[in-house]
Amino acid sequence: MTSDMTVRMLRLLSLLQARREWSGADLAERLDVTVRTVRRDIDRLRELGYPVDSTRGHTGGYRLAPGSDLPPLLLDDDEAVAIAVALRTAAGGLTGIEETALRALAKLEQVLPRRLRTQVTALQTSLAGITWETRGPRADPTLLATLAVACRDHEILTFDYTPRHGSTTSRRAEPCHLVASGTLWYLLAHDTDKDDWRLFRLDRISDPTPTGRRVPPRPVPGDDPAAFVADRLSAAPTRYRAIATVHAPAEHIRARTPALATRLRPLDEHTCRVDASDDFLPRIALTLAGLDADYTLDTDPDVLNHLRHTAHRTLRATG
Repeated sequence: MTSDMTVRMLRLLSLLQARREWSGADLAERLDVTVRTVRRDIDRLRELGYPVDSTRGHTGGYRLAPGSDLPPLLLDDDEAVAIAVALRTAAGGLTGIEETALRALAKLEQVLPRRLRTQVTALQTSLAGITWETRGPRADPTLLATLAVACRDHEILTFDYTPRHGSTTSRRAEPCHLVASGTLWYLLAHDTDKDDWRLFRLDRISDPTPTGRRVPPRPVPGDDPAAFVADRLSAAPTRYRAIATVHAPAEHIRARTPALATRLRPLDEHTCRVDASDDFLPRIALTLAGLDADYTLDTDPDVLNHLRHTAHRTLRATG
């Protein structure tokens, strides 16, 4: 195999790993060769053990299929550094996936060129994070991987789901995005039975099963999955109601309390409304204490009692 052919086949393998499916014409254009040469190079990859599927016809093409073994991945410099840093973050923050991330990180760092290893080491030693809680977003690695693949391939899944109140039911949905919020992971999907968007907590999902049916990508309303999930979470029913009318511009409050996200609404140039409703009374008190402005409160008696007890306890401690 000539050096030019080797370089071209490595480039072909990199392209196949970068996108789910390619037409022969697209590959030929990227590699600056003929479609016939692409076919021959595909055959050579198959001889080397790479499972490349092909389909005929006008919409046919090539894709790297799952095999019995994981083939070598071709990464450019930026991708290698990004993966190394992401694995280090996962090892320190995602409960349930730390050991797996560390094993993968050890393998990657072993083969990193010296120049990239230096970059990764510099990033890891220069960056630091403050851990306010002992656990990060809960993540079952197998479940997370299954859902991520279904999101990427736009493949309908069936799974069992257990809501907070109620019995386990079978669901069928088009997975679209995985979103982490606080200590939880959520699956944003389009429920095929209800013909509507739904949020599913990953810790309540069990037995996900790919159906083999792929559908066209479905755009998320607003084209921002994270914002859509934040809106749904803020609109979800809570045990305790607490609505604060704050006597300060929304920009002032948002700059000091960015975690409020969609729970903050401007009323006019000088006031805004903050929805501090929650299932946990201390969290409501913490949200209100961080507003850094005067406010009037529309809330439940239980919230008022908790705030009074907290204030009295603080006064006693300082008196």
